[in-house]
Amino acid sequence: MKKDNLEIILEDIRGKFDLVLEGHDALHKEIKDTRKELCEKINLVDFKVGALDQKIDNVETNLNAKIDSVETRLNTKIDNVESSLNSKIDNVETSLNAKIDSVETRLSAKIDNVESSLNTKIDNVETNLSAKIDNVAVNLAAHRRDTEAHPALYKVKEGN
Repeated sequence: MKKDNLEIILEDIRGKFDLVLEGHDALHKEIKDTRKELCEKINLVDFKVGALDQKIDNVETNLNAKIDSVETRLNTKIDNVESSLNSKIDNVETSLNAKIDSVETRLSAKIDNVESSLNTKIDNVETNLSAKIDNVAVNLAAHRRDTEAHPALYKVKEGN
């Protein structure tokens, strides 16, 4: 090969090398631009994530406050209902005790009246029976005297 051919080949290689360097520079610039855009997007995403994190914290704080408020109101309502129910139960208990006492008093009076009536009837039965027994005893004594007065016809025997 001759020097001219070599120079032409070197010239051609240099041109291709320059093209490779230009392509390399273009790729380097594009990588740099892409890297810059990516960093900007990452920074934007970081900012948005931070903002969302702050919003979530605010929502959590608000929800906790609302839950505490609802819990307080429910506890108050439950206490009021409990107090009301206790009051109503006490009123019912008082009313029932009064009614029971009234029924007990009326039953005691009725039992006393029935007892008095029964005692009177028992006394009347006892008086009537005593009178009848006395009459039977008088009739029996008269019969015995009559029987003893006629010994020939009747003989009185005493039990063994």
